[in-house]
Amino acid sequence: MENPFKFGTIVDGEYFTDRRAELKLIQLYVSGPNHVILISPRRFGKTSLVKKALGMLGRPYVLVNLQSVVSISDFAASIIKGVLRHHKWDRLKYELSNFRIVPTLSTTPLGDGFEVSFHPMHNPIVALEDSFAMLEKLSDPSNRLIVVLDEFQDIAGLGNGIEKRLRSILQEQRNVNYIFLGSQESMMTEIFERKKSPFYHFGQLMRLSKIPYDDFKQFIVERLPSSDCCSPNRIADLILSTTGCHPYYTQQLASQVWGILAYRSQLSGSDIVEMAIRQLTEIHDLDFERLWISLNNTDRRVLKTLCRSQKPLADRTLPTSTTYSSLKRLMRAGYVTKVDEYEIEDPFFRRWLIERQL
Repeated sequence: MENPFKFGTIVDGEYFTDRRAELKLIQLYVSGPNHVILISPRRFGKTSLVKKALGMLGRPYVLVNLQSVVSISDFAASIIKGVLRHHKWDRLKYELSNFRIVPTLSTTPLGDGFEVSFHPMHNPIVALEDSFAMLEKLSDPSNRLIVVLDEFQDIAGLGNGIEKRLRSILQEQRNVNYIFLGSQESMMTEIFERKKSPFYHFGQLMRLSKIPYDDFKQFIVERLPSSDCCSPNRIADLILSTTGCHPYYTQQLASQVWGILAYRSQLSGSDIVEMAIRQLTEIHDLDFERLWISLNNTDRRVLKTLCRSQKPLADRTLPTSTTYSSLKRLMRAGYVTKVDEYEIEDPFFRRWLIERQL
């Protein structure tokens, strides 16, 4: 029997959980000439959600992750590679031949795709302009192309003035919908909500929250194997109380629990969930140790305060400004999130801290 819980990669098909309202909203927004800005902490399933929504629409789309882009030229090349997956070579060859800087295309070693590059001595902005202009030319007004720019907050790292230049390119387009995804809320808000920003109010803003408790519980219960000695409802409650409905860690813990249940169904529900938590904590022990060593003393103190289920400012020995600076660092690194309140993102790292550092 195949494990019915999936984490760590794009979640789709039977592994996809709920998000019915969000799916409808995304499809509604891009059914017209609008753009979407979707913000949530890491591992909340933004990319899976968008791919699911676009798959249901049946519209062509190009997805580029800005965390994988190292330069403006690389950004332009990534756009072209995305287009190559959807359009016939004969049409694309004509469009590429009209570029002011013609890119170099070569097949990958396995022959299952193309590598795209631009000569390093040429102006990268010209390459970017031509790549995005190609999107507009190839898009069918009756079946508009959708471009998904993941981790968009990293755009500023490509060079000074890139946001302003990109905004001037996109504002001239009429046949392409853009979806901007981001996991750094403060940076994404700065880009799309600050009045002086080039992308101020460029699209419909959405914030992705955790999956509702009851929906997630039903998803888990329906997929747990039957057992005479432990209630699926009880197990699901224990899982969700540990993960706080965080999509990634809930799927991870449920997957571990399912594996134990498949072979040790004689255990009680609480014993099974506790065993799964301990296994996952031990698996990542070395990673957690390295992470802890890399942190400064202020960040360690803030994490310890959060482990005690206290608000960060409960540690009165730290100045307020110091605490908030630490929280900002920890959130940017992905160790702390804030939905309703500040919390350690990884419940297994939190367990490790309680057992080893408190």
